[in-house]
Amino acid sequence: MKILVTGGTGFIGAHTVVELQQYGYETIIIDNFSNSSPEVLDSIEKITGKKPDFEKVEMCDTSQLDGFFRRNRDIDGVIHFAAFKAVGESEKFPLKYYHNNVCSLINLLKSMQDYKINNLVFSSSCTVYGQPDILPVDENSPVRPAVSAYGETKQIAEKIITEQVRTTSQRSIILRYFNPIGAHESALIGELPVGVPNNLAPFITQTAIGKRECLNVWGNDYDTPDGTCIRDYIYVGDIAKAHVLALDRLLGRKTETDHEIFNLGTGRGNSVLEVIHSFERVSGQKLNYRFAPRRQGDIVKIWSDCTRANKILGWKAEKNLDEMMLSAWNWEKHLAENIKNT
Repeated sequence: MKILVTGGTGFIGAHTVVELQQYGYETIIIDNFSNSSPEVLDSIEKITGKKPDFEKVEMCDTSQLDGFFRRNRDIDGVIHFAAFKAVGESEKFPLKYYHNNVCSLINLLKSMQDYKINNLVFSSSCTVYGQPDILPVDENSPVRPAVSAYGETKQIAEKIITEQVRTTSQRSIILRYFNPIGAHESALIGELPVGVPNNLAPFITQTAIGKRECLNVWGNDYDTPDGTCIRDYIYVGDIAKAHVLALDRLLGRKTETDHEIFNLGTGRGNSVLEVIHSFERVSGQKLNYRFAPRRQGDIVKIWSDCTRANKILGWKAEKNLDEMMLSAWNWEKHLAENIKNT
């Protein structure tokens, strides 16, 4: 079967394309390279032995997207990653996030309806829970007011998908994942944001390799054991495998309802300082970091209850924090070696 992966050259998208192709799916990617590069396509080919089909498409442009679907009428399912995803940036440029993340989804759902493509796996986020009162959070936890524009775009997107499924023949699985980190075991693909990283792991590795002078830890006076924010960090490859299982569930018509939601996490919370210390432990590098004022939009602490995904999807996170950080460091060293050899 042929699967469209939007944003498929991005961090999680590329890892998912690898898993899909190794599983036997045919893939086609659309992306605009706003936070990725064309070289990712070659890296996917090196890992899987097959280069995915690709078209450069701006999803907020309805004519471009319609033209793509008009040319590709044999798509069986869609995994939608394409979105801006940095909490801090979304607080500085909220309109940019609302326009890109919401408009692209609306255009995609309209095209899927027009071309009778009924299966959607959507990339959502634990940010939809806001700052929870009770931890860990499961899929029935209240959806609190979002504390960032990014989080609110995910809440809006989930609502749009829910209504579309309710009123059409479309079916969906929403995957709410927590904080993806790490890189493929081959060190051929990993997190490589354009410009200054907004996420913790690439900023850590770029600081250690010498690309960045110092890592800012945003706040050390939170109500947590060491004063820094706590997140549920999960290996990107584990997340990618969950997308294949979700897609199988949709295409095999194994869903209990036409609209299902699953958390993806480890069920454990680690503070920013714990992540830093994990990196220092596995890399042997002493990291240059400093405490900085709190960053607007950050949740204090959150981690997951993934019992539902474990039981129903048959999925479970496998790698621990040290393994995740080591894979991220191997990826960073691979990038540095490539630069040295060019």
